[in-house]
Amino acid sequence: MARTDSVKAILFDLDNTLIETSRAGGAAIKKTSELLKTTLGLDDNTVCSICDKFKQKLFLESFDPSSGRSIDDVRVCHWEESITEAVGSGPTLSLAAQCYYLWKNSRLEVLSLSPEVCNLLKDLRSRYKLLLLTNGEAQTQREKVEAARCEGFFDAIVIGGEHVEQKPLPSIFTLCFDMLKVEAQDCVMVGDSLDTDIQGGFNAGVRATVWINSTQSAVMEGSVKPDYTIPTVLDLPDVLAQLH
Repeated sequence: MARTDSVKAILFDLDNTLIETSRAGGAAIKKTSELLKTTLGLDDNTVCSICDKFKQKLFLESFDPSSGRSIDDVRVCHWEESITEAVGSGPTLSLAAQCYYLWKNSRLEVLSLSPEVCNLLKDLRSRYKLLLLTNGEAQTQREKVEAARCEGFFDAIVIGGEHVEQKPLPSIFTLCFDMLKVEAQDCVMVGDSLDTDIQGGFNAGVRATVWINSTQSAVMEGSVKPDYTIPTVLDLPDVLAQLH
């Protein structure tokens, strides 16, 4: 049976929900590939291998802030190891650092809230409390938030890496509800990850979960099932209309 109480707040994921992080990452890899080709004189296959190794290390990354190394140091090492593994000889640390900062800055340059997403957030904020809830290492995610100029669109911004637990664990959702002074059942969770956003919203007991499925992927067997599925966040008003 449909609930009659109104939605008061919306929690948004950031990456590939409000900003096109995957597209920005692709553009950054392309620029870094060109640097590797011109600097080391490598063929396309070797350059692709280096970049694939870097992306894999990024995907499997486990960062410990108490280690005394910054996330920048760790990711320079990702590039250094990727080049060494593909070419068989160690690059200079300065080349690995060049690759990393070119990749990082190129990615940040492309990250932005589209005019359509900006208009959507402005409209929604006139009727709901909005909170940005993103997983990830604190410095990296703060840099994205700043690059995309997100601050003015939200009542609060919560970065998972700044807290003991991240999505999908309930504690970070409880923190968000407390910040907005709302109950779980007053909230809608919107995000592109079934494992973190949708599972997290389900764990926390939100009113509804909305999955952004831009690639039209199937929900894997055993995975949490979202309440609603849309191809783009711009379709969110249609879902909200159904909830009222």
